[in-house]
Amino acid sequence: MASIRELHQQLISKERSAVEITKEALERIEALEPKLHSFLCVTADRAIEQAMAVDAKIAAGEEIGLLAGIPIAIKDNMCTKGIRTTCGSRILENFVPPYESTVTQKLMDAGAVMVGKTNMDEFAMGSSTETSAYQLTANPWDLERVPGGSSGGSAAAVAGGECLVSLGSDTGGSIRQPASFCGVVGLKPTYGLVSRFGLVAYASSLDQIGPFGTTVEDTAIFLGAIAGYDPKDSTSLNVQIPDYAKNLKPNLKTRGVLRVGVISETFGQGLDPAVEKAVTKAIEVLQELGAEIHVISCPRFRYGLPTYYIIAPSEASANLARYDGVKYGLRTTDADNLLTMYTQTRAAGFGTEVKRRIMLGTYALSAGYYDAYYLKAQKVRTLIKQDFESAFEKVDVLVCPTAPTTAFKAGEKTEDPLSMYLSDLMTIPVNLAGLPGLNVPCGFDEKGLPIGMQLIGNLLREDQLFHVAYAYEQSTSWHRRKPHLL
Repeated sequence: MASIRELHQQLISKERSAVEITKEALERIEALEPKLHSFLCVTADRAIEQAMAVDAKIAAGEEIGLLAGIPIAIKDNMCTKGIRTTCGSRILENFVPPYESTVTQKLMDAGAVMVGKTNMDEFAMGSSTETSAYQLTANPWDLERVPGGSSGGSAAAVAGGECLVSLGSDTGGSIRQPASFCGVVGLKPTYGLVSRFGLVAYASSLDQIGPFGTTVEDTAIFLGAIAGYDPKDSTSLNVQIPDYAKNLKPNLKTRGVLRVGVISETFGQGLDPAVEKAVTKAIEVLQELGAEIHVISCPRFRYGLPTYYIIAPSEASANLARYDGVKYGLRTTDADNLLTMYTQTRAAGFGTEVKRRIMLGTYALSAGYYDAYYLKAQKVRTLIKQDFESAFEKVDVLVCPTAPTTAFKAGEKTEDPLSMYLSDLMTIPVNLAGLPGLNVPCGFDEKGLPIGMQLIGNLLREDQLFHVAYAYEQSTSWHRRKPHLL
């Protein structure tokens, strides 16, 4: 599939229609879904209607934006009015939101064509999309392997060419890690840059919506469409949104000396040798492009994982208390009292991983353990943030591997939760500090599986991340390789 700019040019020159582009995407979805299972819901009729509206504007001589007529996919934890939103959970199997999330409304207003809602780990709790209550999504590079998670459906849909760009959400790495596994670009924005109104909450102080794309420029364009202040979200930042795609240059010397810091704690024991080799080579490329390389220590980086698995489950235990069988969602019908109805509904509606995290969080918040666990975790979170602040006094951008390994086989880690949690080792500290992080493909291992490099920016410096990622992308060819199994 062509890029956003290429499709836009084809549309305004009337070389192709939005309906033709949409039908092509829907045909590809129909052909690939028996293998990939990226989508929980394909909205073909609505997509054609949206495409027809774009064509009508073009025929009337009206100007259209870059995203008008572009096929997109939405992770199934963002509310879409009149379209089922399940969060990959049985407890919301029949939930149809009566309102639109802010991000999806912005995209509809921009004329984007939504082809469907994508599969995900239940309530975004997982690193492989295997905790979905409905289906297993396959990695387009190897159908026996996972696409990562929790936004695995969105990453696989872009990697497989079922849509041009997609939306995911990232609580501890759920955009960047699947982007790494699937060989696409994925960005977790600065906390508060993108509205969370209409995003079903997992951990409210960590969740952030962000884009997937096959190229840095497409991802930058997509972010520009969804970023911005929203009075409906109390954590939304009221800041000016730049044109992220405007000044992308293939050279790092255009804005003076760019200082890149390599986080020393992310290399060494536990890192797959193939990943280390590829990321090290990518750092050398950045140096050749004009970056000044520094080795930086973030000593509390390693404490991100245990800190996250106290804070996130604690927030989840509070957020998921609303699913009680009373207001919406699943309700068991054979209970003879209210308490039994609560317990039976949650037992039937929540999966194993969700129950595990609710129990962890409830325990950490309990009267006897709050100070020992939750309060201490929040203090460590502050120390991790301070490490990043110190690092950005010395450098402009930080770099490390996105994930310690390439995509693993389905079922390989489902019986070992701790091993699964380690998949987010490199990404979690970024969420704890509220910083932007971007995955850019930087190589392949001996099995032909993608490897990703993570670029971490200071607050609201997405423009700088895109600049570095674009320069790297244009000097390499990794983004041009496509899954051969499809």
